Amino acid sequence: MKLVRKAERELHKNESVTGVARLERMLSAQTEEGLRLALVHFEDGARTYWHTHPGEQVLLVTEGECRFGNDAGDEGVAAVGDVIYIPPGERHWHGAVAGQNMAHLSITTVGGPNWMEPVADD
Repeated sequence: MKLVRKAERELHKNESVTGVARLERMLSAQTEEGLRLALVHFEDGARTYWHTHPGEQVLLVTEGECRFGNDAGDEGVAAVGDVIYIPPGERHWHGAVAGQNMAHLSITTVGGPNWMEPVADD
């Protein structure tokens, strides 16, 4: 068992975004393929670059509205309390709706993201 105090969280600026986002690492992996937990804050309209994860990712929207999409053309908007599931290896992006800030909890397994190019505005 492990307790991670709020004061122990690491705050990082996310460089792989269009706009401004901050990642608050709440829990790092405790085992080789363990889960990671982060609270990610996106400022007005900011969004990630295209990326994949080697394992699963779950996003729980905690503030604002989260827009998201994948390279298959699936796109949507999630509200506070909504959950977005991304399977391993799916090329995707996510971020804040224009005109508002957004935050989500990110739960991932098996390693960090593989960052790619920025998402086009259209």
